[in-house]
Parts: sequence; structure tokens; C-alpha cells
Amino acid sequence: MSLLEVSGLRAGYGIVEVLFGLDFSVDEGELVVVLGANGAGKTTTLRAISGMIPCEGSITFDGAEVRGKRPDQLLSAGIAHVPQGRGTITALNVEDNLRVGAYQRSGREVDSDMELWLEAFPRLGERRDQQAGSMSGGEQQMLAIARAFMSRPRLLLLDEPSLGLAPLVTREVFDRLRDATSETGTAVLLVEQNANLALDFAGRAYVLEAGEIVAAGPAEELQHDETIQKAYLGL
Repeated sequence: MSLLEVSGLRAGYGIVEVLFGLDFSVDEGELVVVLGANGAGKTTTLRAISGMIPCEGSITFDGAEVRGKRPDQLLSAGIAHVPQGRGTITALNVEDNLRVGAYQRSGREVDSDMELWLEAFPRLGERRDQQAGSMSGGEQQMLAIARAFMSRPRLLLLDEPSLGLAPLVTREVFDRLRDATSETGTAVLLVEQNANLALDFAGRAYVLEAGEIVAAGPAEELQHDETIQKAYLGL
């Protein structure tokens, strides 16, 4: 059984349906990417899984049905979500943002984990007392990811981490993310428009078009499939 199993997922906004019966899975420790053009339903997929919007179908995590649970309940179960736009608390400094990520935990382990992530993301360590809102976009993205890891998730939902970032900064964010997932064994379900970078990062990929999965398989195979590249990935 996979860590995350999604079956017949349907979701949308009001009377507008966006997802039309998605079936996919993420195994323990696996890195999976969801690709597709704007409007394909990528962000809606993560919002449905994380309890941000109503949905139909089945979402099981570690063998338990979690569809309909609130985001805080899913966080307690081991699912952390880094939404599009990062969601850092701009008025708080780096350390306080990290503590917010561990709000359901207590004790000395929180302090030790904070030092761990400040070391794993050196830019954050250099700016630990700096207000988040005064940091660069790349630094805020690293902070959002580190804050999610402070909850010790088993699955990280990550929405468009490259959005608005320069290529070199994006590469640094993904390098730090790869190191963090390797160190912790955390599974990742990544939504991303930078197809080449995402396929280099992930082991497996799904391609969405108009709310339906039109291709799936090992990331390396999709990366070298000319039909997929031209039709769906813009490569």
C-alpha cells in the first residue's frame, strides 16, 4: 500500500469542476511531480488533498481515509502543505516562522530541529533574526519549506516553489529541498511548471491536462518522450 493513495478525485470551485476523477499515488519517501499547463488543475489537486477545498473521491494516507479532514488535522497526521505564494508570516522573523511550523509540538526537540533547518538552509541561518517580509523571494521560499519540515511531516505537498524566482535561485531551492528529503526520508508531491527541473528532481511524474491525467510514468522516461514534451510540457 502506498503512503498516499488518491482515487476518483473530483474537485472545483462552486459550480465549476476542475478535476475529473484523478487516480494517483505517492509511496513512502518517494518524490513525485505533477506537471501541466496553467489551468490544468495542479494547484487544485494539492488544495483538495490538504483539505483547503471540498472534494469527492477517496484520499487515503497511511491506510486511513483523510478526505474531508481539516488542514490542521492533516498536519497532525503527517501531511504538510507549502502553498503557492509561500505563505510566510511576513511580520515575524525567521526563527518565529520556524516555531509556527512546529506549533503542534513542544519541548527541546523543537529547538534542536530549528537549529537543524537553519543549518540545512544556510541563508536562513544567516538571517535568523531578520523579518521574513524583508527577505528575497528565494529566501522566503526556503523559509516556507523549512517551516513545513518543522512539523516532521511524512508527506510534503509543495506548490510551484520556482514561481517568481530567478533560475539560479530556483536551482538552489531545489538543491536544498533534495538534501532535506534525502536526510529525512520525507515523501514529496510537487506541483511545478518548470518541467525540466522538476523531472530532474522527481522519480515519477503525472501530467495533467484539463483536470485529467494524460500521462504517467518514471520521470526520466517522460523527460525524453518527444510526444509528451511537445504536447504537454512545452519543451
